[in-house]
Formats: sequence, C-alpha cells, structure tokens
Amino acid sequence: MTARKERDVPPSDVRKPAANGGGVQSLERAFALLEHMADAGGETGLSELATSSGLPLPTIHRLMRTLVACGYVRQQPNRRYALGPRLIRLGESAARPLATWARPHLARLVEATGETANMALLDGDDVVYVAQVPSRHSMRMFTEVGRRVLPHSTGVGKALLAGLPDVDVRALLRRTGMPAATERTITTPDAFLDALRTVRENGYAVDDSEQEIGVRCIAVLVPESPTAAAISVSGPAGRVTDQATEKMVPLLREVAHDLSLALAGAGRENG
Repeated sequence: MTARKERDVPPSDVRKPAANGGGVQSLERAFALLEHMADAGGETGLSELATSSGLPLPTIHRLMRTLVACGYVRQQPNRRYALGPRLIRLGESAARPLATWARPHLARLVEATGETANMALLDGDDVVYVAQVPSRHSMRMFTEVGRRVLPHSTGVGKALLAGLPDVDVRALLRRTGMPAATERTITTPDAFLDALRTVRENGYAVDDSEQEIGVRCIAVLVPESPTAAAISVSGPAGRVTDQATEKMVPLLREVAHDLSLALAGAGRENG
C-alpha cells in the first residue's frame, strides 16, 4: 500500500462431502482435496492429503491423476503435488463478482470516513486485494487490485488470520517467513500471535505503519463469507487516529455485516 499525491485450518471433518443424494461424490471429494491443498500452502504429498481428508490413498491417487490431467494440479519433480495454473483463471473470475458486490459497501465506508476502503481475501498463504474505492483526499492510500502481500504486516491479514487456530497460523508463518516491510513490522511468531489475541478481543485489527511508514489501516473480518474476506479503511496516520478509529470500527462492523448478507443473497440466487 502506497501513499500517493492526488491522493486451526478448519478440521478435515468440517469439510467432508455432505451426504447429498443429488451430488456427485467424486466431484465433491476432488474439490475437498483442492481445498486441503490450499490450506497446506498449495503443495502437499499424498500421505498428508490422506491424513487431512480422511480419504483412502487409492481414492486420492485416482482423483489427483484426474486433476493433474485437467491442469488443476501439477506433480512436482519431488513427487509432491501443487495447485495448478488453471486454477488462477477460475480464482480471478470468481473474485470479479465479489468485487462488484463489495464496491457499494466500500463506497459507504469512503463516504462516512473520507478514507480509502479495501476488500481482501486470504488466498493460500497470501492476502490478495480484490476491490477498492479510493478516498477523495488529494493525499490518499492506493493499493492495486490484484496485489498480493504477506498477511503478517497488514490489517486485513491480521483480521483474516485471527479466525484460525494458533497452530495453523504458526504453520503459515513458517511457510511465508516474516520479512520486515518497515521497522514497525511484527517479525516473530510469538509477537504476532499476541497481536492476534488482541484482534480477537477487540473485534478489529490495526496495521500501524507496519506495511508502510505513515499509513494506518483498520480492518474487520466479513462474517460468514463464502471465502475468508476482510474489509478495511486506510489512510495517513495523522487522519486515522485512535479517536477516528473509535468512530470507524462500528461502521466497519456494520458494513461487513451488510456485505455478508449481500454475498449470502447472491449465493442463494446463483444456487
């Protein structure tokens, strides 16, 4: 995010295919395996998938062969499996309607706070920004839609990771590392988990010059979103003060709730 002038992963039993007489079991299982791979950081082995999914190895091997043949999974030279490039197009296409539904809600935040509003998703181990409505101030925050960042240095990342068990957060941090974006960035797992406990207690997350010096961001989780999502308000630290935060947080929660209802309604319409 830059200032410009003019400006416990869910346990396997949660994701077991439903006993739905109208469903196709092999299709349900294939999608479940893709989600388990995403939870593992995008790359895993068959034995790990067997442990996380509870499916027999022969079943997993058969499904993975099909996913590899379709391009949704690729097999690495070390025999492990990684999410394949064809998923990128699906993800980008899925994010577009999310952004469309989110923009009117983000515009409400901008109208009420005067600051830039963003929506971000947790995609594997990364945070990806999928929608933004910019502030009308000449000095404003700007994050490119589609930009991917590590979650430990962002408000939206904290909001998203606060919903996971500590053991899963530690595993993610081991995979990504915790490079310092600024001198304020949290760079140790213990300190980050302490910060997440504060997020859970307060119900919102703060990035105070941790991604960029002089920029402050307030973020909340979108409850019951079909995919893990957070919205935020960001601006210069001189405007996004503690006093301003007290007024922004209730509005963020209200908008997150309304956005959740909008996403649920869209899902029912498309179901």
